[in-house]
Amino acid sequence: MGASSDSTKVVQELLLYCASAALSCLVLFVGLRQLDPNRAASKKALEHKKEIAKRLGRPLIQTNQYEDVIACDVINPDHIDVEFDSIGGLDGIKRSLYELVILPLRRPELFAHGKLLSPQKGVLLYGPPGTGKTMLAKAIAKESGAVFINVRVSNLMSKWFGDAQKLVTAVFTLAYKLQPAIIFIDEVDSFLGQRRTTDHEAMTNMKTEFMSLWDGFTTDQNARVMVLAATNRPSELDEAILRRLPQAFEIGIPDQTERIKILKVILKGERVEEDLDYDYIASLCEGFTGSDLFELCKQAAYFPLRDLLQEERQGKKSPIPRALLQTDLENALLASKRIKAATGDYQFGSPSSLSRNGEDESHLAQNTFSEIYKLMSRIVNSNNTAANPPPESDDP
Repeated sequence: MGASSDSTKVVQELLLYCASAALSCLVLFVGLRQLDPNRAASKKALEHKKEIAKRLGRPLIQTNQYEDVIACDVINPDHIDVEFDSIGGLDGIKRSLYELVILPLRRPELFAHGKLLSPQKGVLLYGPPGTGKTMLAKAIAKESGAVFINVRVSNLMSKWFGDAQKLVTAVFTLAYKLQPAIIFIDEVDSFLGQRRTTDHEAMTNMKTEFMSLWDGFTTDQNARVMVLAATNRPSELDEAILRRLPQAFEIGIPDQTERIKILKVILKGERVEEDLDYDYIASLCEGFTGSDLFELCKQAAYFPLRDLLQEERQGKKSPIPRALLQTDLENALLASKRIKAATGDYQFGSPSSLSRNGEDESHLAQNTFSEIYKLMSRIVNSNNTAANPPPESDDP
């Protein structure tokens, strides 16, 4: 009887010990998951990854926690609404990009023979802000049907040592699993700028890891993965980065012919007057970028809306605003130039104080030169009088 009670007690203690150990493991597991810095991003990325698999018609790929974080920045090409026809002008650049970038992604069998026709690993788009670099990048992804990974530096940074390099690695491994893929880095100079001794160790390690993976040390050389970069300051890029971007295209300020094409693309599908003189409007927009022209048209589109509201106040009802007129664009252009002029005045201080100081300095300088001129005239006249005295009169 005593032995039986002892064995029962031992079994109870053993079960209690196992239950406490299991509870401790569960608490430790939950605690570690709560402390995971990428927990929220991983959960969001998992849902996003399921959507990607559904949209692409592919099975759900196996990814790690770092690739799940990068999956948040994956864009399906079917959801991109920008095509080459949506971009006015840049015909030569679009043709070159089709041959060098889009064709290798769409027809890889044409570039599988030899080394000279190997797919491009890096393309750089550079030029002033607002010229359409980001739109070109989206159009490339749309036309090629490639998965678009929009790399954000903020997603690659981590407070945990070593996580940044693992996230950089995840960019390329995920692109390799989703190929054909385009890794897009906007404002690449902020991430892959010139290496300096003052750079933080984590940033230096990220750049080194990115460049080593880019060279294909851990990826397939024939992989349909390309890095597409855009910047406003190409001179700030590191020399090693420029070497990995052999194809560079300058997206400059459009000329008048390109401005006409941009205006037609922007106003396509809008209600505009039939005899709108695109040539004349384009000639007035010297130095405007594509973004400037888009904002100009947006500002002009408010004039018909204002007229509609004014008619409603007067008791007149109209179902839709009137068509956009050429005078609306001209008025918007005048307003835009006034705003730019005012912005230029305020760039270095108050416009009123600057104009007042400028007028005071100009007035002071004018008075000074006037006094100097009068003084020199008196001196010259007095010298001439002393050298040539007037003849004495013979009259008594």
